[in-house]
Amino acid sequence: MLNELFTRHWVTLHGLMVLLGLAIYATTSHIRRQRRHPSAAIAWVVSLVLLPYVALPLYLMLGSRKVVDYRRALKVQTSPHEARSTDKSAAQAGQLATAMGLPDVATFEQLTIHQDGGQALQALRDMIDGASRTLDLCTFLFGHDVLGDEIATRLIQRAEKGVKIRLLVDGIGVYLGGHQNLKRLSSAGVQVALFVSPLRSALRGRTNLRNHRKMVIADGQWMWCGGRNLAAEYFEGDPTSLRKKKAWIDLSFDLRGGLAQQAQQRFEQDWAFATKGTTARALRSAVPSPTSTAMGARLVASGPDQADDTIYTLLVSGCFTAHSRILAVTPYFVPDPTLLMALTLAARRGVAVDLLLPRKSNHHLADIARHSALRELTASRARIWLAPSMIHAKAVLIDDDLALVGSAKLDERSLFLNYELMIAFYEPSVVQSFARWIEGQRSSATHYRPRAPGLVRELVEGMVRWVAFQL
Repeated sequence: MLNELFTRHWVTLHGLMVLLGLAIYATTSHIRRQRRHPSAAIAWVVSLVLLPYVALPLYLMLGSRKVVDYRRALKVQTSPHEARSTDKSAAQAGQLATAMGLPDVATFEQLTIHQDGGQALQALRDMIDGASRTLDLCTFLFGHDVLGDEIATRLIQRAEKGVKIRLLVDGIGVYLGGHQNLKRLSSAGVQVALFVSPLRSALRGRTNLRNHRKMVIADGQWMWCGGRNLAAEYFEGDPTSLRKKKAWIDLSFDLRGGLAQQAQQRFEQDWAFATKGTTARALRSAVPSPTSTAMGARLVASGPDQADDTIYTLLVSGCFTAHSRILAVTPYFVPDPTLLMALTLAARRGVAVDLLLPRKSNHHLADIARHSALRELTASRARIWLAPSMIHAKAVLIDDDLALVGSAKLDERSLFLNYELMIAFYEPSVVQSFARWIEGQRSSATHYRPRAPGLVRELVEGMVRWVAFQL
């Protein structure tokens, strides 16, 4: 009798918890317009039904995908300025970017694409040493290694000279890089902030939302950007360390002008969010638009602080409007079905689709998850290239008039969960310069040869892809 009564009460309590969890899930998803990947949505619903006591706290900690008010974002008024280009792909990309409330095209000059880690490091040194008033740095991780130690020492020296320095490091990435240099910097007067610290943000549903943006801005006029974190493997490596860090191939650049001013505004918003917890308003252009002779580019931020999945939307649209080529480089390739379909359809209608990947990346699960998509791309006549060493560069070029370059990888976590930053370049000569860089890395790569998977391999790939959204 007691067992029957206990079972009845337990079932009732379990049912109430399931209803509560599903109600919270449905309400927050509707109010915040949380457009989720199907695998993520199914996983949350099944977990809330079977294990509500575990799933509900996890959902409150990890389930939020957007922190911006979608309804407020719809009210943002943007200017009708579009990219200066006669190319259909670039013009449509500019129109779409404007419709999503992204900042206007801004001028830039003195663009330098870093050919290797040594040149990237020298540019970073020059920027730090040349800053006279302010220096703002945003990175996913700050290494406690030979590179991190050098940058920390230079920042301390500049702070002692009166330069106002702010360093923004991701709240999870800080544990990957180490605390030692951050403590040194704070003690020397450098302002250090953690972006969404997991110890402070768990109950606000933001623990799983990571800041992957990389940029350095000196005096609001000089910008250093790309895919490199401030750690040794992203530059020249560190063979003297215990882990014998080898240098990865990565892509970064620096430039001056109005685009750097926009990056400064973007940093101010991220800094305010990290230090005060306030959601940033949409970035409004405060710099002059390009003249008919000036080179222009657009700052494309993506992540929970944007109402739309901006980078993802531009990529999918670009695949459908491409005429001649799509040239991409990324360390991981785990696209969602829509982006994969857009790429395969582009290849099937005659667009030259070339994708450069590392033969073996630093994430084994991502390497397993990518094969299904690579087989489908290859079957559509796209060409897949495998670089012999780890390549961490992120860029997508569409035709000859659009290059998206920055921090976003072609995987679902990067495109749907992370805070990312790309620069959309529209000048054909600049696009061609990035194309030459990618083709230079491709010169030592080999073709991907797909193999039909066995039953076990196919099951493993499917299971890994199921959690790929959270990789």
